[in-house]
Amino acid sequence: MEFGRAFTVAEANALLPRVESVLARLDAPRARLETHMGKIQILDVLWGARIRDPANPDRAEFLEERAGLRGALRNIEAVVEEELLPLGVRFPPGGLEHGLVDFPSTLDGRWVLLSWRRGEEEVNCWHELGDGFAGRRRLDPETAGRMGTDPLPPPP
Repeated sequence: MEFGRAFTVAEANALLPRVESVLARLDAPRARLETHMGKIQILDVLWGARIRDPANPDRAEFLEERAGLRGALRNIEAVVEEELLPLGVRFPPGGLEHGLVDFPSTLDGRWVLLSWRRGEEEVNCWHELGDGFAGRRRLDPETAGRMGTDPLPPPP
C-alpha cells in the first residue's frame, strides 16, 4: 500500500462533504447489489448446483440476477476508483457495508490512518495501519495537532 500524501485532521475534515457525496452515489448500486445477492441466495437454496442446468425453470432468472450483480459491482468499482480513491483516501475492507473511509496520515514519523465512519460529523479517530476499525482510538487535541505534520516516512 502506498500513500501519496499525509492528511492533517483539518484537511480530512474539509474533504468530508466530498467523500460523503461519493458515498451517497454508492447507495443505489449497493442496494441493487444486495437485492441481486439475496435473489441468488434464494435460488441457490432452492436448487443448489442444479440451478445451472439448462433445463432448470429458474435458470434464466439466475443468469439475469448474476448479470445484475456484475453490473452493480462494476458500477461500485467505477465510482470508487474514479471518484473516491483519487481523493487520496483509502477505502478499507468493509468500507462499502459500513461507510468507512481512511485518510493516510503521519504520527511521530510513521504512517497511520485517520478513520472516519459515515454519519460521524468529523474525523475523530485514528488507528495504526494493521489495526483496522477495531483498533480505532479517539483523537485527543494534542495528537490531532500532530497528525500529518511529519515529513513523509518511507512507504509502508
